Amino acid sequence: MLAEIRIDNLGVISEAYARFHGGLTVLTGETGAGKTMVVTSLHLLSGVRADPSRVREGAARAVVEGRFEIEPAPSHIEKKIVELLESTGAQRDEDGSIIAVRTVGSDGRSRAHLGGRSVPVGVLSDFTDPLLTVHGQNDQLRLLRPDEQRAALDRFGGKAVAGLLERYRTHRRRWLAARAELTERTERSRELAQEADRLQFGLEEIDRVAPEPGEDQRIVEEVRRLSDLDSLREAATAAHTALAGDEDGAGDGLGSALDLLGEARSRLDGSDDPVLRELGPRLAEAITVVTDITSDLSGYLSDLPSDPGALESLLNRQAELKTLTRKYAADIDGVLEWARDARERLSGLDVSAEALDKLAAEVDAEAAATAEAAQALSAARRKVAGKLAKAVSAELAGLAMGRAVLEVHVGEREATATDSAPLPVGDRLLHAGESGIDEVEFRLAAHSGAGARPLARSASGGELSRVMLALEVVLAGTERGATMVFDEVDAGVGGRAAVEIGRRLARLARTHQVIVVTHLPQVAAFADTHLVVDKVDDRAGVISSGVRTLTEEERVTELARMLAGLDDTETGRAHAEELLAVAHAERAG
Repeated sequence: MLAEIRIDNLGVISEAYARFHGGLTVLTGETGAGKTMVVTSLHLLSGVRADPSRVREGAARAVVEGRFEIEPAPSHIEKKIVELLESTGAQRDEDGSIIAVRTVGSDGRSRAHLGGRSVPVGVLSDFTDPLLTVHGQNDQLRLLRPDEQRAALDRFGGKAVAGLLERYRTHRRRWLAARAELTERTERSRELAQEADRLQFGLEEIDRVAPEPGEDQRIVEEVRRLSDLDSLREAATAAHTALAGDEDGAGDGLGSALDLLGEARSRLDGSDDPVLRELGPRLAEAITVVTDITSDLSGYLSDLPSDPGALESLLNRQAELKTLTRKYAADIDGVLEWARDARERLSGLDVSAEALDKLAAEVDAEAAATAEAAQALSAARRKVAGKLAKAVSAELAGLAMGRAVLEVHVGEREATATDSAPLPVGDRLLHAGESGIDEVEFRLAAHSGAGARPLARSASGGELSRVMLALEVVLAGTERGATMVFDEVDAGVGGRAAVEIGRRLARLARTHQVIVVTHLPQVAAFADTHLVVDKVDDRAGVISSGVRTLTEEERVTELARMLAGLDDTETGRAHAEELLAVAHAERAG
């Protein structure tokens, strides 16, 4: 849940801090005090686009900081949060909470931080998405969109609908992939056949030469050696002779290095002088080193090619390899990589009649599987649509719309002439969208005798607010834990309807943390925690606002003001105390 929030330089709020608790929290205050800025700050933490005009005049930037307590939370939400923290390097605070920060500059630049790490704004949105749902004054209009109505129905359907939706999407992806591949092979058969011939020719040429990894570099080094073969043999032979002498014993009479070292060691070993004898072991080491070098030179000379045609053979092989590197890659390793890619590509370029028939059969099979999954999804949606309509209608009755009836219509969307991938379902062609073949529409009959019409044409502003609240109350029974924020969900209503809205919000707060911005005392009376946004107008005409938590006595004064501006009268306070008593009794019951 949302534990606390800090706001700096956002709208009329210069600096504000508020702590939140479980249950129902209401924010009240005079018009223009900045109540909506609190909701705006939560929108910013949700990752919405930053509006620099919201930065307080004269300030360089606005900052919103929210502290979220994750535990306890549903396992799937906690798992998602843990994965997000690990991927971004964000850290929990000492008490296990997580701090999210959004900064908006007056120049329009925006930054986001999560758990002490700078992150993209999208990451902040991913973090708050399962934790925070904000219904602003204009957000209820989203309920008029068909995709939002379909999403609400699917939420009500729970895991049963979610599983069928995932199954449909899996088959749809396979069907569209196979369909696209068949279309490409059919329409580009000549081009693909030419590409296949080109790849096949290249592979045959490479296989004929049969290069080995790194062979071109090895040949360059070997050619360099063979080009200097005579000078290398002469140098190695002269060095060997100097160290070990001629094999036939002929020489210039000076003796080999080994002979001279051996004689020197014998003379030192035969001396009576201890200083000279101590030099003997060092000469022994020198003889060992010279012996090793002599052996290495012998091996080097024996490894030198004796075939006069070896160089020519290497040059011919080098020419073959250069033919490949001119055509396919910069070096032989690149040529071999090209060959691997070509073989993989060639395996998917079969445009023979047999291959096309096989692929067409695969398309038909996946289309049938997609259609079957779509129909199962539609059947499940129709099954839960009646239950959702009945539950929301019952809630509307409790919100002073006793004669209103909500209908949830699930129909199938016919494919149009411009549909890129119509799905055969029975004897019809339907539009197969990402979420199925269905069109979901909420229809409202606002009173008895009225026909059910789409929400956009049948609901007033106040009625739409109550439909949204009723829907949220119903959906809350299928999920737990999220923080829900409502900005003047009670707009356009009053009297008994306002009391019922307060009662429903209190009920919703049993399973969710609920934060409500309201101007109705009937709603505010049901709060577990009451925050007020105060407005201060200084002598220079600059307005500043802050947020504070009310005591029980202060609540009476605030409710009296909200009732009719009667905060300083006995009548106003009596009405406020009576309203609080009724709300407390309702919550206790």
